[in-house]
Amino acid sequence: MATPNSVDIRLDFPPNPNAVKYVVDDHVLLARGSASFTNLATAEASPLAKRILTIPGVASCLVGYNFITVVKTPEGDWEVLDAKTREALTAHINSGDPAVNPLTLDRPATSGAADDTDLEKRIKAVLDQEIRPAVAMDGGDIVFEKFEAGTVYVYMQGACSGCPSSTATLKMGIETRLKNAIPEVQEVVAL
Repeated sequence: MATPNSVDIRLDFPPNPNAVKYVVDDHVLLARGSASFTNLATAEASPLAKRILTIPGVASCLVGYNFITVVKTPEGDWEVLDAKTREALTAHINSGDPAVNPLTLDRPATSGAADDTDLEKRIKAVLDQEIRPAVAMDGGDIVFEKFEAGTVYVYMQGACSGCPSSTATLKMGIETRLKNAIPEVQEVVAL
């Protein structure tokens, strides 16, 4: 049994060799959606991301419900990064600070905006209900940007950003599923 100052952290290894997913099952880091941070300037919105991005060798991080995915730079060394990431994650959880300041989240991950068309709502429903949970299992997220002339534009975040297999996932998985569910979709493009 964990003491109040210890945190049980489990590692998951997504397909991206430059990413590791740190899972903390007993702690909620972000109640809904995810938040991606690619540099210290964007990390001002997240005390946790700020701690992680100050570690030399960390390129970006994605905060989810009960996990944080850390993506390393080419120079990053996993042995050093792992120890420092665990320390930062444990210190953050023990601090009681929020992982992400809820007032700074500019939009929910994919869910509907009031001015969405019926087609956009249908696309977002498939993304939210079917695709995002699968992508999150690999330490990533997918965020809808727009639908235009038959093309769905999305952002791939966390372990999915820059992953060697993300193109296959995008075309063979996400695009195929959206085309099957919504005939108006002709293509899915990652921004």
